[in-house]
Amino acid sequence: MGQDMNAPRIETVKPLEGKRLLVKFADGAAKVYDCNKIIELEPFRLLRTDAFFRAVRVDEGGYGISWNDEMDLSEFELWQNGTEWRGEDVPDRVSESSR
Repeated sequence: MGQDMNAPRIETVKPLEGKRLLVKFADGAAKVYDCNKIIELEPFRLLRTDAFFRAVRVDEGGYGISWNDEMDLSEFELWQNGTEWRGEDVPDRVSESSR
């Protein structure tokens, strides 16, 4: 309730191994969002498919990310629930495995 709803806009998103996303924000911050916590929810089950997961894009205006017209996440969700990026902790390539 007392949370600040003003999250910075998203500049880029990059899919990483382990169903994680590297999200870079307009204020220069970068966070890693772990999609494993949402992947079992019915609306997000398609994220289990690597090719679909890697198709993520930034929405116009930077207010969120999406995979298609029905599946998206807001900048606030990514900002609030992402963890601060430490370059050495995150692989620099996406997963090549397929499920």
